[in-house]
Amino acid sequence: MGGMTLQLVNKDDSISLKHVLEGHMKPISFLAWSPNDRMLLTCGNVEALKLWDVCDGTCKFTFTGGANRIISSCAWFPESEKIVCGSWEPDNRIFACDLEGNELEVWEGERMPKVTDLAVTPDGRCLISICSNKEILIRDFHRGNEWKIHEEHSITSLSLSSDGQFLIVNLNSEEIHLWSINVSSSLPDKFRGHKQGKYVIRSCFGGSNSLFVASGSEDSQIYIWQRHRETPIKILTGHSMTVNCVSWNPAKPHMLASASDDRTVRIWMANVNNNTKFHM
Repeated sequence: MGGMTLQLVNKDDSISLKHVLEGHMKPISFLAWSPNDRMLLTCGNVEALKLWDVCDGTCKFTFTGGANRIISSCAWFPESEKIVCGSWEPDNRIFACDLEGNELEVWEGERMPKVTDLAVTPDGRCLISICSNKEILIRDFHRGNEWKIHEEHSITSLSLSSDGQFLIVNLNSEEIHLWSINVSSSLPDKFRGHKQGKYVIRSCFGGSNSLFVASGSEDSQIYIWQRHRETPIKILTGHSMTVNCVSWNPAKPHMLASASDDRTVRIWMANVNNNTKFHM
């Protein structure tokens, strides 16, 4: 059975166990916190999506999407009252629904590409999806238009800056690309140095005003870059296997978490006077 531990970050930066979330029958591959920090969405591997109440640790709802649909990715709208999900089995589909599973809007059809990752900008204006591995599709709800950004290599993950103005994507070519969402640009900022060739690696923006980018790596390390600088300014060692995912604490910009195939989650703290110096 797939399960998760939910940890509480205390005011003194210590970590304590809050809940153990159990209910998935297979490994968990994707999760998304609600903007109000009260709920959590989790996707299992070839399994339904579950909605959890963070306060009491209970599963409030299981989304199946009908027709034995497999939900591969999900994201919250800013008011924490509806979500958007992507699936490709039994067909390619994106749908928005409320927290009781009622569909509000659906994008589907024969020409709908396979969707592997999703995000919604914090203002709720744009839906961003990774389609057919090499395309970033941006749909502007307010203007009713959409446009694509094309990559030459397969995209494995997507992350947004806290202001919703920029996105980063990890590529299996061992590069991370930073694109502006609202400004047309033919060339992205690039970050290099980490190792990625076989696995899904997730990166994130972080630090004050999202001025840094962090990523896991297949060489068991964590890489940190300053925005607009191609080479890393810090490499964190401590894991013994591939680091799949990193997450910068949005409320505590000096705190970074990393998850690895070595079955550990590590918490890193930056020196408050110099947030490029980290320790566990």
